[in-house]
Amino acid sequence: MSKKETKTSQEEKETKKAKAAEEAAEEQPAEAEAEEQEEAEKSEENPLEKELADTKEQLLRLKAEYSNFRKRSEKEKQETFNFAKAETLKELLPAIDNLERALANEQQDFEGLKKGVEITYNGFINTFSKLGVEAYGDKGDIFDPNLHNAVMHVEDENFKDGEIVDVFQRGYKIGDKIIRPAMVKSAN
Repeated sequence: MSKKETKTSQEEKETKKAKAAEEAAEEQPAEAEAEEQEEAEKSEENPLEKELADTKEQLLRLKAEYSNFRKRSEKEKQETFNFAKAETLKELLPAIDNLERALANEQQDFEGLKKGVEITYNGFINTFSKLGVEAYGDKGDIFDPNLHNAVMHVEDENFKDGEIVDVFQRGYKIGDKIIRPAMVKSAN
């Protein structure tokens, strides 16, 4: 090959390289634009996806917080109930102690036994009073179906209409809550 032919082939090679570089440069902006467009789409989706993920996480945290609150509330309610029962039973224990002492006593003294029962009864009444329990349903009261359970009726002109003639069981209440209605005989 001659020098001229070598120069020409070198020039052709350089021209081809330059054209290839130009084409590559033209393709690169097209590829770069495509990549930029994809990134722009992702960046548009990312805030929405991020917001969705944040919302899901908040909901999961809220659900866990509510579950913990519910468990804690149930535990506190049970503890309060157990505390109230324990305090009530603690107030009743002296009366039970008196009954145990009376049963352990082997004397056959009727008057002493009666006095012991009266003391125990008064202990129960005092305990009920401390706990806010009120007894009701005495002879002479007027019958109230919300408070009394009439198990018998008597026709007697000596009594007012609806007057309680006899009490079989006294009723008990705490405030407005009826623990047990009084079992009575009323007049018509």
